[in-house]
Amino acid sequence: MHSRGQVVVGVDGSPESLIAAAWAADEAELGRTGQVQFVMVSGDRLADDEAWETVGPIANRFTPQLPGLEVTARVAHGDPADVLVQLSDDAQLIAVGSRGRSALAATLLGSVSAKVATHSRCPVVVVRKHRRNGPVVVGLDNSPHSQAALRYAFDAAARYECDLVAVQVWEHAEPAPIVPPLEHELVDLRDEALRGLAEQLSGCTEAYPNVPVRKVAQRGHPVAELAAAAEEARLLVVGHRGRGGFAGLLLGSVAMGALHHAQCPVAVVRDARE
Repeated sequence: MHSRGQVVVGVDGSPESLIAAAWAADEAELGRTGQVQFVMVSGDRLADDEAWETVGPIANRFTPQLPGLEVTARVAHGDPADVLVQLSDDAQLIAVGSRGRSALAATLLGSVSAKVATHSRCPVVVVRKHRRNGPVVVGLDNSPHSQAALRYAFDAAARYECDLVAVQVWEHAEPAPIVPPLEHELVDLRDEALRGLAEQLSGCTEAYPNVPVRKVAQRGHPVAELAAAAEEARLLVVGHRGRGGFAGLLLGSVAMGALHHAQCPVAVVRDARE
């Protein structure tokens, strides 16, 4: 991860986008970036003046908080999600609110946020609530793709000077077994998940010796368990996709479910090898 890159914040004047802007300003203040760009996408060039009246004051509001950093405002044209995905090619991070002013504003996760989180080429953080305390929670699934999420989570926990909670959710091999599993079988499955967690964490714990780590191997539904684990979290981190022993945890229905249900900011991290 580049230590001094550009954070792009999608704004539209909605309360949700202002929360995302405040979150991104805090991230920049912690030293993860050298540049912050607030972007409003206008579908009508005739409405550019109105767009500038929205995005300009947002950039001006946070500029005093970020001395020494380059803070800019930009009005772009096109589909908001497509524009932000294009900007992700050169960005270190994209930050968006959980919903905006679209026709789908009644849903927990707006269509723009969902599309950007799914297609961005850099990490995306969807911000519902802006928290300044709590641990960083990361969902793991034994796949190579989850390693990118794990590295991002450790980096965040180190900057926040907080604990990291590594969660691996497991289910019985048979979704509805005819004979309920014996207690020792469940213990064996939990121990296997804990061993998988330890193996995945080994390299990062050496690289980040000052980050306290708690391992959680939980039986249940991944969406429900990740949301519950992140109930008091500062950040929940999930990978872009998963193909390991717990396939489906990282971005598919489960991670999209986490975006819908987690109350803290959610970072979606793509494996750089993709």
